[in-house]
Amino acid sequence: MPASVRVLGVDPGLTRCGVGVVDVERRTPTLVHVEVLRSDADEAIELRLLRIARGVEAAIDAHRPDAIALERVFAQANLRSVMGVAQISGIVLRAAAERELPVALLTPSEVKAAVTGYGAADKRQVGEMVRRLLRLEAAPKPADAADALAIAIAEGWRTRARRAEHSTPAQRAWAAAESAARARR
Repeated sequence: MPASVRVLGVDPGLTRCGVGVVDVERRTPTLVHVEVLRSDADEAIELRLLRIARGVEAAIDAHRPDAIALERVFAQANLRSVMGVAQISGIVLRAAAERELPVALLTPSEVKAAVTGYGAADKRQVGEMVRRLLRLEAAPKPADAADALAIAIAEGWRTRARRAEHSTPAQRAWAAAESAARARR
C-alpha cells in the first residue's frame, strides 16, 4: 500500500475558488497547501476564467497531486452562480485531462458526510473538522479554503481505500518508492 496519496481539492467558484492540497497516509491527512484564487466581478469573463485557470494550473504543477477532487456542480436557484461554478469546473477538468490526472466529482453532501459524519453539516462544522483533521490552530478562512481541503481529504480517504482493495505487493512497493522520492524533494 502506498505510504500516502496527494490530492488537490477544488471548491469551484468564479469570484472565489478554493484550492487545497493534502497528503493522506492511512486515515491521517496532512496539509500541503491551501489558497483561495480570486477574480473581480468587474473584469471581463474571459480574463476571470484565465486568472483562475492559471492559479489552478500553478497549484497542480507545483504540488503534483496523484488525483484531483472537484465539487460536483449541483442545481441552485442562482443561474449566474451555477454558470460560474460550471465554467471553473470545466477549467479544472481540462487541466487534469491535460496532465492525465484522475478526477473525482464529489457532491457537497458526500464531502460533508466524509469529514463530519453528517451530510447536512454547515460551513462552520466543516471548517472545524478540517481544522481538527489537519491539526491546525484555526479553521482555514474563508470557507472556500476549508471546503477545498474537505474535498481533498474526502477523496484522499476514498482513493486510499480503493488502492488498498486493488493493489498488488509490487504496486504497493512502487507507490511507496514514489512517495519517498517526493518527500525528499
